[in-house]
Amino acid sequence: MTAPAAVTDETLPPGPRAHLSSPDTRRILRLQNAFLRHARSCLLDEGFVELLPPIIGPVTDPGIRGAKQIDVDFYGHRYKLMTSAFVYKQTALLAYDKIFYVAPNVRMEPLETCSTQRHLVEFHQLDIEMAHTSREEVTALAERLIARAVEGVLSEMEPELDALGRDLDALRAMIAAPFERLRHADAVSRLIDSGHAQSAAAEIDWEGERILSESSPRPVFLTDYPKGSRVFLEREDSERPGILRTFDLLMPEGYGEVISGGERESDYRRLITRMRETGENPAKYGWYLEEVRQGIPPSAGFGLGIQRFTRYLAGATYVWQAAAFPKLPGLVSP
Repeated sequence: MTAPAAVTDETLPPGPRAHLSSPDTRRILRLQNAFLRHARSCLLDEGFVELLPPIIGPVTDPGIRGAKQIDVDFYGHRYKLMTSAFVYKQTALLAYDKIFYVAPNVRMEPLETCSTQRHLVEFHQLDIEMAHTSREEVTALAERLIARAVEGVLSEMEPELDALGRDLDALRAMIAAPFERLRHADAVSRLIDSGHAQSAAAEIDWEGERILSESSPRPVFLTDYPKGSRVFLEREDSERPGILRTFDLLMPEGYGEVISGGERESDYRRLITRMRETGENPAKYGWYLEEVRQGIPPSAGFGLGIQRFTRYLAGATYVWQAAAFPKLPGLVSP
């Protein structure tokens, strides 16, 4: 992978007919279908229950890196299209200890993200949540899920991968060894040493993610983000104040982040404090806070960007190549 390209007509998706009838599009979407089939099989074998996700709600995930939420009129009430079903995943654990969604998300991304090669306005996540679970357990699950799904894709989709020009050895090497672990502070030091100006108090920026993921042949779990860099739902480490029990997963070859997750705050008083610290109004989250007050299980989980992961699997240049009807920031499209 190389640095993000300038936006030109050649970097944008064609119309629906040309896109959907393209042999490469058809191959990529078949890869996506196979990945989801194997991922579902892995999760079901591990005792997960698939639920259907909400599409609208009175609140949604506020941690969307400069993107805007979209309002809808719900019988005279202002509801939101889901940017992520974050609070719903936690609450769903009142029914089952292990749940997952294949969830649609809509975010009005800033126009500058059109040049990152990996942002869509409308996309899907494989959302996973587990009760009474640690960050280490969910990162291990993510690693097992990816290894099993990629092994399945390699075993049955090699002709499609060959036709796309994908480096099969790179995919095999990716799942042949344990994924790397890298603390946020060490990632910041590595980036600064390489000449990239990364803030130690913020999430790793998009260019920093690309640089880090180009330098490793294996996926990299970034852990221990500083407090203030993530939303109120992420749990602070009780033994290390100021450090969150969070993680991202960067795919190799410069593809960057495809998973974000961590342990969730489930204590009512601490959650209210975290909301106020991050500038959120607790009154907006009334229904959710009432469930927390009555008691929900402590949990951990993550969301995997399906189109982003498909882009990596296929070795595609642009994330829109992994969507049947892609919607890019600022581009009016079907």
